[in-house]
Amino acid sequence: MLIDGKGINQEQLDLITNEQVTNKSKIGLENNINSAYVDEAAQIIGKVSGNPKVIVDVGGGSAKNIASSLLQKIGCDVITINNDLEKSSRGPDPTSDQLDELVSKSKDVDIGFAFDLDADRLVVVKNGKKLSSDSTLGLGVAKALELGCKNFVLSLDTSISIEKYIKKKGGTVFRSKVGEVNVIEKIVETQSCAGGEGSSGGFIFPDFNFCRDGILTSGLIVSLMRKDEFSDVLNLMEKYHQIREKIEVGLEYQEKILKNLFDILKEKYRNLQTLDGIKVIVDEDSWFLIRKSNTENIIRISTESNSLEDARNIHLQTKELVKQSYEQIK
Repeated sequence: MLIDGKGINQEQLDLITNEQVTNKSKIGLENNINSAYVDEAAQIIGKVSGNPKVIVDVGGGSAKNIASSLLQKIGCDVITINNDLEKSSRGPDPTSDQLDELVSKSKDVDIGFAFDLDADRLVVVKNGKKLSSDSTLGLGVAKALELGCKNFVLSLDTSISIEKYIKKKGGTVFRSKVGEVNVIEKIVETQSCAGGEGSSGGFIFPDFNFCRDGILTSGLIVSLMRKDEFSDVLNLMEKYHQIREKIEVGLEYQEKILKNLFDILKEKYRNLQTLDGIKVIVDEDSWFLIRKSNTENIIRISTESNSLEDARNIHLQTKELVKQSYEQIK
């Protein structure tokens, strides 16, 4: 649901669902859509050279026809799979699916893209390898920097490697709470040029729209593919390792657990952030984030380090700490 071209926040949703009363004058169905999306997106991206070969995994969703039309318009040779709205060889969320068919077929093309059902999430596949969801955002950011962007908003759980890349290029990073709406609100507040959520493979480019837009992002990434920035940002990101996990915790205990954890963690670490849950900066290359859910019986743990062993150790210790706190409180 959108208002003024932006996703709505919880306060707006509550107002719409709980307080708004409308009188229905008639009930019917009307189709009157004349979209200029492809033409306008192509103007933002521009033409790409070399007729790159691209495979698009629609996933049985709304990217059907639109993604391939855009990529063809900017100069790509496009193959599509899972283009049937009624069936798909993989699950609806490309960030969590192995994307076996796309990975296999991507070895014969320059790049592959997988979309979720509403095409806001995008996963990139290159040389037979599925890239992380953070890589989608990293590549979008690299393109935005090329276009002259300087200020960016990243969700709190986005890879530190993207922040380092932005700063290396002379840009500024603002952090927001996790969630598309929170990123967008921070973009508006800071007048930033772009941003997104690494965890969801979502890039936001306000010059085009105030939403995660996987289709636009796929075109932007193709236009960057044969430039040094493409490999530069991926090489930096490959040095970092992320682990994300959910732990079942009753809603009624989550706030108490976070308070207990904060009291424990502040004795061990100097750099704690409480913008959204508890984020602990272990060192310049390592961090972990503990967040509650407002709607589910889970606590989310995210961990990152430039050492896989360190990431695993930090994550395991954090997970055990959450479980111990839960046992003490319940």
